[in-house]
Amino acid sequence: MIDRGLLRYFLAVVDSGSFSRAAAQVRVSQPTVSAAITRLESLLGAPLFDRSSRRVALTPAGARLVAPARRIEAEFAEAERAAADVAPRRLLRLGVASTVPLGLLEAVIAPLAGHESDSVEVVERRPGELAALLERGRVDVVLGPLAPGVARTVELFKEPYLLALPGAHRLAGLAVVEPDDCEGETMMVRRNCEALPLVSQFFTARGVRPFMAARSPSDERIAALVRAGLGLTVMPQSLGGEGIALKPLSGFDHTRRVGFTLEPGEHGRLDRSEGFARMVDAAKGWAGRAAG
Repeated sequence: MIDRGLLRYFLAVVDSGSFSRAAAQVRVSQPTVSAAITRLESLLGAPLFDRSSRRVALTPAGARLVAPARRIEAEFAEAERAAADVAPRRLLRLGVASTVPLGLLEAVIAPLAGHESDSVEVVERRPGELAALLERGRVDVVLGPLAPGVARTVELFKEPYLLALPGAHRLAGLAVVEPDDCEGETMMVRRNCEALPLVSQFFTARGVRPFMAARSPSDERIAALVRAGLGLTVMPQSLGGEGIALKPLSGFDHTRRVGFTLEPGEHGRLDRSEGFARMVDAAKGWAGRAAG
């Protein structure tokens, strides 16, 4: 098989008229060009240049090769230009905290679905697990609660933790629910809640030990059980929805900041990603609508 490089060296000799000038043109040594031409002549079974004269001249076999060699080189060049016009799709690896609202996740992913230059891989974990994946480079960016002291972040919104009740619950009409009001109530545990230890400490410190009717890592399942009237839970404001009354819990003033945590270091990968810019715009739009 004739390698493209052999034809390029052949055309360089034809165009420059000497092996030394051809070597300078293709930026290799003269022995490299000479060896390439010898290899090409061996593959074709005929000499291509008459080396007896002061100027290198083509033999009949060499003259017949010029036209197809130029055509092949032109087709290679056209293929390279065509490939350059279609940029390779970049993979954006998005870590998503399991406590992110589904509406926010949908808003973030929608702009990248079928996007020409960026594809996305979604990795869902608990927030603590995602921090380790980000540090090891397993994901490029994390969407979820922002840890304090992390420099490279894009904050989207800040929200309180509220007591979630069925819409028709007896406490749903209160402006603020006191901890003692929850005495005797059935409650449920959101296993992946970032504030779960604080919630447990809050009720224990006030002597409130409700019956726990359900424990689930799925916020959607817990929300469904709240709507069905099984019990109460504590959740961030953004996880509420139709059929759920969200009320401040007196004395429980914890909040969380939600946004993007970027890869550590100044790699610049996300700064060059049009897909990530679309993600940020979509997330900010969703946050603005949710706040409204």
